[in-house]
Amino acid sequence: MKLRALMPSLLCLPLLAACAVGPDYVRPDMPLPAHYKEAAPGWKIADPADHAPRGAWWTVYADPELDRLVAALNANNQTLQVALANYRQARAAAQEARTGFFPTVGATASTSRKQTGGNQAVTNGHVFSLDASWEPDLWGQVRRTVEASDASTQASAASLAAAQLSAQAELVQDYLQLRVTERQRQLSADTIAAYRQSLTLTRNQFDAGLVTRADVAQALAQLKTVEAQAIDYDLSRRQLEHAIAILVGKAPADFDLPATATLPALPATPAELPSSLLERRPDIAAAERAVAAANATIGVRQSAYFPALTLSASGGFSAAGFASWFNTPARVWSLGAGLAETLFDAGARSARVEQARAAYDASAAQYRQTVLSGLQEVEDNLAALTLLAEEALRQQEAVAAAREAERLALNEYRAGTADFTTVATAQASRRQSEITALQLEGRRYSASVLLIKALGGGWNGNLAPEATTP
Repeated sequence: MKLRALMPSLLCLPLLAACAVGPDYVRPDMPLPAHYKEAAPGWKIADPADHAPRGAWWTVYADPELDRLVAALNANNQTLQVALANYRQARAAAQEARTGFFPTVGATASTSRKQTGGNQAVTNGHVFSLDASWEPDLWGQVRRTVEASDASTQASAASLAAAQLSAQAELVQDYLQLRVTERQRQLSADTIAAYRQSLTLTRNQFDAGLVTRADVAQALAQLKTVEAQAIDYDLSRRQLEHAIAILVGKAPADFDLPATATLPALPATPAELPSSLLERRPDIAAAERAVAAANATIGVRQSAYFPALTLSASGGFSAAGFASWFNTPARVWSLGAGLAETLFDAGARSARVEQARAAYDASAAQYRQTVLSGLQEVEDNLAALTLLAEEALRQQEAVAAAREAERLALNEYRAGTADFTTVATAQASRRQSEITALQLEGRRYSASVLLIKALGGGWNGNLAPEATTP
């Protein structure tokens, strides 16, 4: 009879559970431009699509050694292991939140032996019971908690993808700069060989009485300066190699990267950009999911204004001996319902709701700022690639002119129609022009990596590599 009396109330619970207090989530408004300022016609912006596959974007540099290193990074980088563990924690927290939809069931078993008063008789007692309690989600607290946990899990997954993309970009940048540094070191070696020939020529002319000792000293100083700079390039390469070792999860002592005489391919920026690229940025996705989690938390806080209903039931056996458990008098059971409501908390609930609203506003602002920062990164690196390409062409013309000037100065010096200062000036100009050309090459590599990263990892899949400077 008691159970039948409770049935109308139990049937009403699904209707009550259909409501969930708090605002439903709507993505914060973030107006975006229709095109990139620094892009060629055809580049445009569209809706978020961080789920789109990024692929092995680093293969656009056509370097097998780089491909091997990135594979090692994906498997062994410890920063990625931290991000992966954080994602697993968030996923487990979301699973825990879902348990709020279900009742809690427990079992109790006890045995006792006692004597009461002056009675010499000793009695035994054995009790076994199953207890269940359930708090129906009348006001959507559990649903909002699950909603927040799911959004946090998605944000954690996006943060993992962001960490992976960032680590990959850092590795690719370090690798490309290491190869440029090798070219700079090779340039120094070639220059040292040329300066040694100039020093020998100057000494021979000094022995013949054609030049002064000052010319010999100047030639020697020029040689030693380049030899010192070559050591600095060696230092830069070693430090970059150490950084790469850490990124791939190895101690520097256990890692060695063989030198190569060629530079990786520099991918050409495509003339048209598909509309699903900036939206793939995982940091933007993580920021947007954080807003969704903050929005759901408002509902969790608001549900505290409403009473909590708890339903409980228990049943079992209690008797002096185990054999009596199955007799009707040994059976025990109970059903109950409790309603709890906070009548006065001095504004604590209101303060918590206001905290949740403020956290939502902060998350929404952070999301908008992340989008704006992404737009800036794309614009900056588009401009860098365009202008650095033009600058590199001019610099190659400067290198060609400096090499010709050096050749003419050396011929005139050998013929005795020019002094060594003219030769030294021409050689220094040629060397500086070649160094600048290599520095520009390094900046173009960096800009290409940063653009790919800013677009969420790649642009249109297979990119035609641009011929690198010989």
